[in-house]
Order: sequence, then structure tokens, then C-alpha cells
Amino acid sequence: MPFQMIEAEKLASAVVRQIENLILRGILRPGDRLPSERELSERLGVSRPSLREAVSELQERGLLVTRAGAGVFVADVLGSAFSPALIRLFSTQEDALDDYIAFRRDLEGLAAARAARKGSDTDLALVDTIFRKMEAAHSKRDPSEEAGLDADFHMSIIEASHNVIMLHMMRSMMDLLREGVFYNRSVMFKQRTTRDMLLDQHRAINDALQSRDADGAKAAVEAHLTFVRGSLADQRAADRHEDVARLRLQQEVGR
Repeated sequence: MPFQMIEAEKLASAVVRQIENLILRGILRPGDRLPSERELSERLGVSRPSLREAVSELQERGLLVTRAGAGVFVADVLGSAFSPALIRLFSTQEDALDDYIAFRRDLEGLAAARAARKGSDTDLALVDTIFRKMEAAHSKRDPSEEAGLDADFHMSIIEASHNVIMLHMMRSMMDLLREGVFYNRSVMFKQRTTRDMLLDQHRAINDALQSRDADGAKAAVEAHLTFVRGSLADQRAADRHEDVARLRLQQEVGR
């Protein structure tokens, strides 16, 4: 008869599946350093040989990398959603900025609705914690901290939506935002009036999420990103007007 004895799953395979799942769900991120071999084996309850076998398999799969003298890290499994040439093109085209905001508006609205419905209490507590940090940073004169928390806030909503495809796609998109490819977020946070309005908008998003109001969360995100797109358009127009005024001043001085 073609039956074979069933063997218990190897511990190394169980470790592989757990680390793979943490990477897939975005809990372990590219560049994150794993704990030391001793600490990780204790936390997982497996022997060091089993852990080494698992790490070796994950390295072969391209999910982990070892850096001499530094440890084991999560590989850059995301990379970039776009080629360097296309990124440079994005940075020079106004239409790309408008399309980027529109794309975020659509996807983040859906993510906010999903987060309100499916996010755990811990997910929503994280969103709220980041918003409270935004409130604390709001009173400071340097807007860079608040601008940085803005990206963290939006990413925490994506993570709370529990859609791994959306998570990894938007994480790549948010990396471009952090790098200032599409626009410099700090510029938006320099004007006090704009900063106040942005904080109110983030508060509306957070309130809807904490109330698990899916429609309200979606609408609040959409309203916020519509405001961002309009503010950036106004800023571009003001910059053009300033360039014209500067040229006129130079001509007048030269007469």
C-alpha cells in the first residue's frame, strides 16, 4: 500500500512560516534587525540548530540577509514600485503629483473604511497614539516632527486595514513621499493656519476610526487629501507668481 508514516513538522519549518508571516503582514519590515540567535531561539522556544536552519532557508529565499558583524536583517523585499528614471520624471511633472494624490485618496479612503470595520482594538490604539504625538508636536515651532508623524499616521491606517497587497503597495508609495519625490511635506506644515487645518482633518479621521464609523473615516480621508491637493496647487501657483514678481523687480532695478 502507498502509505507513508506522517512525520511531525520540523521546528525549522515552523520558524520559517512564522517569520514569513511577520514579513508578509508588515510587522517585520525591510531593514529590521532580528534579535540575536540566543534571544530569538529562546523567544521561539527552539534550539539554535533549528533556528540556524530556518534562517538559512529564509536567506536562500531572499527574505533575510546576514551582514558581517551586524546580524541578520529583513531583506529589501519591497524595492521600489518604480524605476529611478520614472521617479525622476514624476518629480518634474505636475500631473504626476495630482495623480499621486488622487491615487492615495481612493486607496486610503478604502483602507480607512476597512480599518474601521476590521482593525483590532490594538490597531486603532496605535493610530490614536500617533495622532496624540501629532497633537504634541503641533505646538512646536519646528514643523518637521509633525510632518514626519503625518506619514506615520497614514501608514498606520493602511496597516490597520489588514490587506497585505495594499500594505506593501502603499508602503512603497509612502517611501517616495518621505523622500520628497512628489512634494515636500514640511512646506505644507510651515504655515500655522494650514497646520491647524491639517491637524483638525487628522482628528476627524481618528475620531471616525475610534468610533468604527467606516463611512465617516472614508469621507474624512477623502476630504483631507482633497484639501492637500488643493493646497499644493495653490502653493505651485504662488511660486509661479513669485517668480514673475522677482523677474519684474530685477528688470525695474536694472533700469
